[in-house]
Amino acid sequence: MTSESREELIRTSDAPERATLLELLFDLAYVAALAVTSVQLSVDATPTGAVQLLLLLMAIWWTWTITAQLTDFYHPERRPVQVMITGTMFGTILLAGTIPFAFGSLGWLFASAYVALHVTRGVILLSVLRARHVRARAARFLFWFVVSAIFWMLGAFATDWARFAWWLAAITIDYVASGLRYPTPWLGRVPRKQYEQASAGHLGERYQQFTILALGDLLLMPTLRIGTTEFTPERFVAFLITFVTTLLLWQIYVFRAGAFLQVAIVQRPGRISRAAPYTHFLIVAGIVSSAAGFDLVIGQPTGDTPTSWVAIIVGGPILFLLGRTVFEYVVFRVVAWSRLAWMAVLIAIAPAVTFLPPVFTIATTALVLCGIAISDAIRSHRGSRTLPDVTSLRS
Repeated sequence: MTSESREELIRTSDAPERATLLELLFDLAYVAALAVTSVQLSVDATPTGAVQLLLLLMAIWWTWTITAQLTDFYHPERRPVQVMITGTMFGTILLAGTIPFAFGSLGWLFASAYVALHVTRGVILLSVLRARHVRARAARFLFWFVVSAIFWMLGAFATDWARFAWWLAAITIDYVASGLRYPTPWLGRVPRKQYEQASAGHLGERYQQFTILALGDLLLMPTLRIGTTEFTPERFVAFLITFVTTLLLWQIYVFRAGAFLQVAIVQRPGRISRAAPYTHFLIVAGIVSSAAGFDLVIGQPTGDTPTSWVAIIVGGPILFLLGRTVFEYVVFRVVAWSRLAWMAVLIAIAPAVTFLPPVFTIATTALVLCGIAISDAIRSHRGSRTLPDVTSLRS
């Protein structure tokens, strides 16, 4: 590969702002991974199962967000970048397939796939890049993924909670190192200006697209369940409620989403690129939990609601709202107090809904989400008092 072609890997002004078709196909692999995670949560709706799945979801999400950063910094239509995207897509399917057995017989495969994805990406980048500053960036990422790989592989050959402890240390390293801008011996941290140079229009759109696709999990899970169980009026009502809840979560997410993107493009792309992975993880985790709750309720819409089911059904929207609220604060430095109040309502009613049938539990949750959507609409009407003007953020 010539020096000129190597330099072309860096995103240039002619790079597409919109996601490429390969990136959209890549996202579909993650829709499958989220569906598998939701199914597993509904099968193992226990505190232990939920905590283990949360850790696995963190690994799967981190693979997506690092790849999104890859296509944001490097040209997504250059051949080496496309090879890395397709390789990551295959690895993601492999990760998803091992989720039910990751804390059992296939822990070695889950850890090996995760490590191989990130280490191989770093090796490829170092082999094709020439400019010193971009090689240093790739080296920083690779260094920390090699460090975390040690813990991933130690956990792969441990058992039970020892495996969880090793993997928790590994994923913590991945998340914290990114938050600290990958401080690396002799190289220092990733310069802030590299985050500011990010194509925020592309990156912001990638997070929005992924979230909308993830919301499809809320339609997929109940549709599959109602299509494979005996039809009853109670199940049909539960199905309708899940559909309405999906629309409400969509409405809550897209509330002023265009303004978010405008701020990201015009003013502070670095803030978006560094905060979005963490805030959107909460959103995605909330979607996975909600989808698992829908699956459980349609399977058994009547009778008492177990405490573990309540945690999944109510916890999903809470995580979603928390991520959405923190993201809005990061961008605008505005606290959505009405949304926080509704979240408090959800937490307060959680103990009471254990005495209701599951179908009434999701109905209650949907009513709270409806209240949030109405509150957001009221805030939008008072936009001049709740949302800073974009030009005021020039600093």
